[in-house]
Amino acid sequence: MALKDELLKPIWHAFTALDVDQSGKVSKSQLKVLSHNLCTLLNVPHDPVALDEHFRDDDEGPVSNQGYMPYLNKFILDKVHGEINKVEFNRMCWTLCAKKNLTKSLLCITEESAFKIWAIFNFLSEDKYPLIIVPEEIEYLLKKLTEAMGGGWQQALFEDYRIGLHRKQNGLSAWELIELIGSGEFSKGMDHTTVSMAINEVFNELVLDILKQGYMWKKGHKRKNWTERWFVLEPNMITYYIGEDLKDKKGEIILDGNCCVESLPDKDGKKCLFLVKCVEKSYEISASDKKKKQEWIQVIRTVVEQRQQGLPPLHKEARRKRRALRQKALAEQREIEKMMKDLQTANEAKQQELETVRKQLQEAAERASVEAKRLQDTHLQLQKRFMLDLEREQMLLVIRIQMENKVAEKSSELEQNLLRLRELEDLYVQLQEALNQEKRARQEEENARYIQERLLEEEATKRARLEKLHREQEITLKTTEAEKKELESMRQTKERELQEAMEQLQQLERDRVKAREDYQIVRQKLDEAACNTKSWQKKVAKQEGLIRLIQPGSKIQEFITHWGPASVTDAEFKQLEKQWQEQKSASSK
Repeated sequence: MALKDELLKPIWHAFTALDVDQSGKVSKSQLKVLSHNLCTLLNVPHDPVALDEHFRDDDEGPVSNQGYMPYLNKFILDKVHGEINKVEFNRMCWTLCAKKNLTKSLLCITEESAFKIWAIFNFLSEDKYPLIIVPEEIEYLLKKLTEAMGGGWQQALFEDYRIGLHRKQNGLSAWELIELIGSGEFSKGMDHTTVSMAINEVFNELVLDILKQGYMWKKGHKRKNWTERWFVLEPNMITYYIGEDLKDKKGEIILDGNCCVESLPDKDGKKCLFLVKCVEKSYEISASDKKKKQEWIQVIRTVVEQRQQGLPPLHKEARRKRRALRQKALAEQREIEKMMKDLQTANEAKQQELETVRKQLQEAAERASVEAKRLQDTHLQLQKRFMLDLEREQMLLVIRIQMENKVAEKSSELEQNLLRLRELEDLYVQLQEALNQEKRARQEEENARYIQERLLEEEATKRARLEKLHREQEITLKTTEAEKKELESMRQTKERELQEAMEQLQQLERDRVKAREDYQIVRQKLDEAACNTKSWQKKVAKQEGLIRLIQPGSKIQEFITHWGPASVTDAEFKQLEKQWQEQKSASSK
């Protein structure tokens, strides 16, 4: 539910509770007070000039519901940004409408509990005005209240109530829902305190998004001591306070897709331990008993999974699914009603044809009394025609039965298609996992290839240096005899440098061999991931009737030399061969 939809329902209650004149319109002074209060609670600047501009005296409908909605959307709701205090906002709207609609004398619950039921009604009611809550949502709410009170759900009692409700109307208003719960019909045997606590628990979950709360012990990060805190779990964080009055906040644990929770063994005299791991910190917490520990672990895991999948809280997702199912069932019911209407129309047409035939039979009988000689022939003709009409009527009955069978077959096919759709969704998830594995294997291959290219560049640099030393040595040998001793010393120095360069070259070759082995291992992993992806693709293609082949990337053609595979490229090899030929020619001269 969008923020604007959440705000519109309480505002609608407040607006409909305002006093109206004989024409059914609200005075402008009341609207000004209501708008000012809404702007104050929603942190929106109030513009009284805009209000007067919108509600002109010469307008026939400025203060009707239709006339107020454009102003409300443009000047108030569209300007709402950031966090708002939902409780205070709902309480203000409740104050305006409760005095006019709430009958306290007939209720066995407190006014505070009635307010919370009213807020829950706004959450569960349909997005249509006037607001009502349908029987399915009433059953959902009553079940949650019964579970919170620790009682057993009485399905038979509710079915009797549902039958009576369908006879009168399609749903209940907020005040009828308060009267139903406040009458105690579904909470017999429960005291007022238990009922109020159950209403408060459901209110915290559905309206305030408080999924769970309670006292637990928490281990400090600096002093390592254990302190008791009141923990409150919301759809995106865990907040802990000194007490349950929520006045002194001590910290919060942000829950995202990277968080996890795990059970811990007993230690340091503390039992029922579990650990909440986040990216920056980990929190050790001790529950009061094993049941509470398991409940907290399960609900935190559920919240983290919802965050990972980008889904809303469970109660909001469940409400969305229930509404989707109702809309689907309504569409199917309309389709069946349309088919039955078509069958009824066809049946009426056939009935008209039969009525025409009966009239013809009557006219023929009258003519037969006058024409006695033609009585026998006319009787035979009428009998044949009647038999044909009877056969037509039987055929219509057969067609109707066939249509009903087709409707049943279509329903069965729809269930099979839904089952097949779920299987396809599971296969798509597994295919996505296989594709992720292949992607990781490709990344590892790219890293190995990058390392091999870097080693080849270093090897080429060392080879160029070696060739330079060879050329310098040859030049040294061609000098005069007078410089022979000095050149001999320089030659020995060059030879040592040449020897060191050769050792470095050998080390580079060993590194290159090891990098190639790593590359082969990564390549093998890539092939395995590709095979796994193909197998899942075949399974998906078998379900969908489509075949998509995922081919591995193009392979680089390797060049083989006496130094080993992929040591140099073709262009580098030709350059080296040309330099050696030039040196050979120079030495022969």
